[in-house]
Amino acid sequence: MRSLWRLLVLLSLLALPSALHKQHWPSLAKTHTESKSALARIIAQGLMKHNTESRIQNIRLLESLNASGQTAPGMVGWLIASTSPQQHQEVSANITNIQLDYGGIRMSFHKEWFSANISLEFDIDLRLPFSNQVIKTHARMNLAVEFWLEKDEFGRRDLVIGSCCVKPSSVHTTVLTEDIPPKMKHVFLTLRDNLEKVIPHLIESQVCPLIDEILRQLDVKLLKSLMEQAIAHELNQL
Repeated sequence: MRSLWRLLVLLSLLALPSALHKQHWPSLAKTHTESKSALARIIAQGLMKHNTESRIQNIRLLESLNASGQTAPGMVGWLIASTSPQQHQEVSANITNIQLDYGGIRMSFHKEWFSANISLEFDIDLRLPFSNQVIKTHARMNLAVEFWLEKDEFGRRDLVIGSCCVKPSSVHTTVLTEDIPPKMKHVFLTLRDNLEKVIPHLIESQVCPLIDEILRQLDVKLLKSLMEQAIAHELNQL
């Protein structure tokens, strides 16, 4: 499978950008022909092939929340323990309506250093005890990854993956449900605050390894060529 993936990537690069208008990856061609960066299109294509949105949707929020050191120990366990056995199954937190902006991946280049900024948003459906109501919260954030080409003592270049993280300042949540029962507001707000702390790390754990794998499939000389093309394009726009 790794050899097949490498072959597909190389085939796409041989004919960029014209390949995007043909049959190699029609979904990518339809969505990303406006992107100015070939490297951004390659990252988008790789994330799509790895079903990134499905991976994010399958995150077990409540389990992660209870196990994470980012929150009060056993918070979810306390929440469930405070309910009757009949109410246990009513406690849930699910990610829905994921929108990863493949076409909006922004690239920055400087000599042999480059970074990618990926935006995504989704809903979190919270079902708490004491009510059958589902409280919907909308979350959006930006994930930034930086990487560069570094020379060894023999002058050979190697790809180095640097920081890959959700920018804390980019995390925003909006409560979409207006009529939250008064007796649930405190529990909901506490749970939402803790979700805001945990979710960025969960997103990083799903997306960052995929980007690492996508980039490492590319030849170093090819990466350097792509960067030079992007820098030349930016200079021509000045």
